[in-house]
Amino acid sequence: MSDTQSPLDYFRFVLLTVVGQAFEAAGYRLDENPVQWAGGLFRFSKPLENGLYGFIEFQLLNYTDTPWASGNPSRFRVILTRSDRPSPAASPSPLYARRPLDALVVQDFGVAILPSADHWWTFRSTQQLGSALAEAGHLVVGYGIPWLAGDLLPPSV
Repeated sequence: MSDTQSPLDYFRFVLLTVVGQAFEAAGYRLDENPVQWAGGLFRFSKPLENGLYGFIEFQLLNYTDTPWASGNPSRFRVILTRSDRPSPAASPSPLYARRPLDALVVQDFGVAILPSADHWWTFRSTQQLGSALAEAGHLVVGYGIPWLAGDLLPPSV
């Protein structure tokens, strides 16, 4: 990390390095929104079929001015949204769906790969951040992207 790069810029750099190519191959692009980035929100979006849109949001809670000093770990979570609107804002459409990735995988699909259905990926170093993003990215590609497209549905209860 350079001296002029903020922890949020560095998170975005590592995020794109780890998951950017896979998300781009699936048609998702990081929204160019520096105001959201400054608040720790990094949103990938894609137009889907039938006038729908898919959104993959990484919400970062950063607890330090330098990536990543000892002390409290920083953390992030991933939220998936399918909407009939070009933003993930709530919609009355029956096709609208919003779900945290952890809840989708653990509760909806019954895959106990994460400690709980209310999981935040934590990290204290660049190596831990890369590993956490890789784990979350694999779950997004395996479950989130197909779920957003409507190609993968949770088993019936």
